[in-house]
Amino acid sequence: MPNLRKNLRNVTEAIRSAEKKYDRDPDSVDLVAVAKLHPAEAIQELYELGQRKFAENFVQEALAKQKLLADLNIQWHFIGSIQSNKTREIANHFSWVHSVDRLKIAKRLSSQRLPELPRLNICLQINLEAEESKSGIAESETLPLLDAVVELPAICVRGFMIVPKPTQNINQQRAVFARLRKLLERANSQGHSLDTLSMGMTADLEQAIAEGSTHVRIGTALFGERPVKSK
Repeated sequence: MPNLRKNLRNVTEAIRSAEKKYDRDPDSVDLVAVAKLHPAEAIQELYELGQRKFAENFVQEALAKQKLLADLNIQWHFIGSIQSNKTREIANHFSWVHSVDRLKIAKRLSSQRLPELPRLNICLQINLEAEESKSGIAESETLPLLDAVVELPAICVRGFMIVPKPTQNINQQRAVFARLRKLLERANSQGHSLDTLSMGMTADLEQAIAEGSTHVRIGTALFGERPVKSK
């Protein structure tokens, strides 16, 4: 079993160190613990150590964990691909959705959100590098989609998310993150009020923070290597 206390301390220190190094405001970067395929017991242990924000990729796995952990005040984030037949569960069991990439999905999330719940925070997932294997919209399509989605009543568009191509080249990592930051700045210059850049994972956390990330999505550095998903 991983040493979750040590791992959380190390990741938190890395975030705070990067904030200081790149002149970010203290505590301006949120840690979202990605619990994909890890057990509810690990989430509970991190919760008891002070972690409150957790992300899941698969709806059914998330719902099962949420049921087991219903007595905990967890802020749940959904970061996986979104199927139309799963939008109702996502709309009503999460506070944040980072992976919206179609107007149809945004409309369903808005219309299916229970009226007694606060507005659902969403990020548009951007595919800056046009990877066919990944979800996300093209940079050229982002602002038109944003203009349409912000009009929906039950959601609050907070910003953009990206899952860049893996690379060990620090300059390439920063360049992609910088493009997303500039896209957000462009959107805000046209009248939007976005405040979220969901970017950075275990391998590129520092580079993401250097370019303005507000939410880093960390799995491996916290929970250890991900188990193989059973078929």
